[in-house]
Amino acid sequence: MSARRRAVFLDRDGVLVATEVRDGKPIAALTLDGFAILPEAPAAVAALKAAGFVTVVATNQPEMARGNVDSATMEAMHARLKAAMPIDAVYVCPHDSGEGCGCRKPAPGMLVQAADDLDLDLPASYMVGDRWRDVGAGRAAGCTTVLIERGYTEPERLEPDLTAGDVAEAAALILDRENAVG
Repeated sequence: MSARRRAVFLDRDGVLVATEVRDGKPIAALTLDGFAILPEAPAAVAALKAAGFVTVVATNQPEMARGNVDSATMEAMHARLKAAMPIDAVYVCPHDSGEGCGCRKPAPGMLVQAADDLDLDLPASYMVGDRWRDVGAGRAAGCTTVLIERGYTEPERLEPDLTAGDVAEAAALILDRENAVG
C-alpha cells in the first residue's frame, strides 16, 4: 500500500468565498449571484496543490437544512469553486446545529470521511478556517489548525496552531512550516 497523503482542508465561506458580516457574524451567500470567490483564493490553493497537498473543502451548510439553499444551487456553487482552483474534493454537512450529526464542524466527520475516501494522513494535514468550529474539527481530527482571523465577534473557544489574515497568508504559513520541517 502507498503512503497516505497530506491534505489541506479548507473551510469555504470566509476562506475561499466572501461572506457578508452582520452583527459580527459571517453570513454565507444563498444564491449563485451572491457567491463571490475571494481574489487571493485561486493562487493560494494552486500553491498548496503544487506543493503536493490534496486540497479538500469541508463546509457546514445549515442553510440547506433550513430550506434557504437547494442542492442544485449548492452544486453550482461548488462547480464554480472547482473551476476557479484545483480542489480535489468538496465535503458538505447539510445539517443544522440541532441535528446532532457527526459531520457538522466542530465534529471531525467530514475530515475523517475524506481521509478514508482519499487515503489521507490526518496528523500530517492542515485545517484552515475562519471560525472556532473549523479549529475544533481540525483538532479533533489530529490536524494542524490555521485560523483566518476575520474579526468576528463570536467567542473563539479554541486556540489555533497558526493564525493568518487570509487564505494566501495561511498557504504561505503552511508552506514555510513544511519547508522548515522537510
